[in-house]
Amino acid sequence: MHKICTDIVIETPINEVWDLLTDFDNFETWNPFITKIKGKLEIGSKLDVHLHPPGTKGVDITPVLTKIEPVNEFRWKGNLWVKGIFDGEHAFRLEELENGRTRLIQCERFKGILAPLILYVVGEKTRAGFEKMNASLKNECEKRNRQGLTQCVPSA
Repeated sequence: MHKICTDIVIETPINEVWDLLTDFDNFETWNPFITKIKGKLEIGSKLDVHLHPPGTKGVDITPVLTKIEPVNEFRWKGNLWVKGIFDGEHAFRLEELENGRTRLIQCERFKGILAPLILYVVGEKTRAGFEKMNASLKNECEKRNRQGLTQCVPSA
């Protein structure tokens, strides 16, 4: 099994980070990697997701939400083409830190017959996409936090 994991510390309380991270309708306003998510934040819900790793034209996937632990974690499982070829489980975890800070951990575990080959081709671009998303989430939340707003939601 192969995996890509990244993390970042955000100078914003966990509930505000969670609010932005789960506001799927507004991902396109701040997120350069996951530019679209349509669907409900409910276990078993099928999502319509557009991933746009840097240097690629992007890809559409339809994962299913498999875990939701409010304010702490959500994850989905999906695949390209047919199950067993290139499957992934993506997780977004938040850890509450002292002084109103939050750590975001974004990981994906890949498996399947073509996982090594596909990751050889797009693995570093995918990691770069995770890191760009993490930085954008951090910037948006901290900007809202500095402005003294009570919710970390995208600005117009």
